[in-house]
Amino acid sequence: QVQLVESGGGLVQAGGSLRLSCVVSGRTASISVMGWFRQAPGKVREFVARISWSGSTIDYADFVKDRFAISRDNARASVYLQMNNLNPEDTAVYSCSARDDKDYNYWGQGTQVTVSS
Repeated sequence: QVQLVESGGGLVQAGGSLRLSCVVSGRTASISVMGWFRQAPGKVREFVARISWSGSTIDYADFVKDRFAISRDNARASVYLQMNNLNPEDTAVYSCSARDDKDYNYWGQGTQVTVSS
């Protein structure tokens, strides 16, 4: 199995920044892609960003608007989401997910991001 633990969420004022972290453990050899998703209260889950395990391929949702950046460490044990110029619409629970050969089958517990106006 693969275990994911997110951290780095919190309360920030509009225009501020946060960096989310996701520590990966377990059978990491099965992971092909790491992704970040978010879900606000009463809203559906949204794709935010993804990065291949090798780091060669990166994709972002359009609503990121060049404000977020996804990355992973050299050991490929963690993935990060740098979030800049946050606005209240970014308030959500952000979850890290790992994709194997089939789907995003592994999920963390999520970390709350709250942006005040």
